[in-house]
Amino acid sequence: MTFDRSTKLFVVLGGFFVCNALIAELLGVKIFALEPTLGIAPLDWELFGQSGSLNFTAGVLLWPVVFVMTDIINEYFGRRGVRLLSYLTVALILYTFVFAYLAILLTPAEWWVGIQSARGVPDMQAAFAVIFGQGMWIIAGSVIAFLIGQLIDVTIFHRIRRATGPRWVWARATGSTLVSQLIDSFVVLYIAFVLGPQRWSLELFLAVGTVNYLYKFVVAVALTPVIYLVRALIERYLGAARAETLRARAAGIEN
Repeated sequence: MTFDRSTKLFVVLGGFFVCNALIAELLGVKIFALEPTLGIAPLDWELFGQSGSLNFTAGVLLWPVVFVMTDIINEYFGRRGVRLLSYLTVALILYTFVFAYLAILLTPAEWWVGIQSARGVPDMQAAFAVIFGQGMWIIAGSVIAFLIGQLIDVTIFHRIRRATGPRWVWARATGSTLVSQLIDSFVVLYIAFVLGPQRWSLELFLAVGTVNYLYKFVVAVALTPVIYLVRALIERYLGAARAETLRARAAGIEN
């Protein structure tokens, strides 16, 4: 069985897209402090009557990459390509956590429970359960926010493209990401921590959501050159004619 280059490209981009989303979900259980990580003094932000340092889930390392991949796939494979991969990703994330919970329920070997005691982990079963057993509200919030963000991203992307034509790649790519990340940042926090058992106050929700979005805003803008780099590599791989055909088809304009 042979595949043409555009099919291979979709498989590679799709695999990277799904893989990054799954890893981001699994890494999301860790919260890190940005300022000490960068070796700078805490910024002590103050918003909506709340104050604190810049703390983020480790998933933010990969979610911007996921949204860059969304724009690249959107550029060459259109709405259908992005939606297919988004639905597949949600299904695989849920599949992953089903088996994570099943693994937690397995009775641990007695010798394994204390095997890392010398490294400060007296109970491996408890550690495993905490790391992989993310709360259902967090999982639901993350999955719903991801899916809504993806659908908004693809819609904004094509609206900007219709308005500007094939020019201004940065406008449709970065613009759609900034809008979708705004929605994503607040939806996940609202479901996970306002509706969820922690019952955050409105002020805390708005403050944390704003700080998270500002971080994503900066990263999205910083990654704009990456979109041009990946686009150039794809053009070289496919050839100018084939790449133009895919872009036109993705935009709904058959050559």
